[in-house]
Amino acid sequence: MSMLSPVDAYGRLADSIQNSRGYLLSAPVIGRALAGDVTRDLYVAFLAQAYHHVKHTVPLLMAVGSRLDDSKDWLRSELVHYVEEEHGHEQWILNDIAAAGGDAERVRRSKPHVETDAMVAYAYDVAMRRNAVGFFGMVFVLEGTSVALALDAASRIQSALELPDRAFSYLRSHGKLDQEHTQHLAGIVNRLDAPSDHMAIVDCANAMFWLYGNVFRSVERVAV
Repeated sequence: MSMLSPVDAYGRLADSIQNSRGYLLSAPVIGRALAGDVTRDLYVAFLAQAYHHVKHTVPLLMAVGSRLDDSKDWLRSELVHYVEEEHGHEQWILNDIAAAGGDAERVRRSKPHVETDAMVAYAYDVAMRRNAVGFFGMVFVLEGTSVALALDAASRIQSALELPDRAFSYLRSHGKLDQEHTQHLAGIVNRLDAPSDHMAIVDCANAMFWLYGNVFRSVERVAV
């Protein structure tokens, strides 16, 4: 694979991982959500796994910041911005579960699916053992997926299940917030000038498309 040019590294990142993106988007539950073919149990099962990975977002961001050397002090400032915006989002999910008729406390005390656990574990491995900058590959996957799907899926699911607006704070807020975050992420990726950083992001993104795709597949399997 050729190295990414720092001129438009973000654009080339997106182009280089199209095949991996397809595995995520082909998860049957995504098609069902966009078609409004969902049950309340399926929606709550999705939110439960979202809770189990979203609650690690801030700790992961802080772990990445702890691994950066002084040459990337500017990136620490960007991470602070992410931490401020992401803090507490797991509680939004628990609130949505309760509003959808699920047992939020049971979800809070539950264990994640092994697929969700694997995705989170890989993210920590990138942050703590590999090139920590690669973590932005996970940011790229989760936020890009949110922008592409969240708002549309929320509307279809709400219409199908006749749930109140307060059951969709996570999907709707992230769909809007992540539109801003993708522009922010592009600025970060394009500012990085080391080919090793670019490739670490590509490697993490490719892995995350597969891992996150498995999380979606696990949701439908367990709900059924």
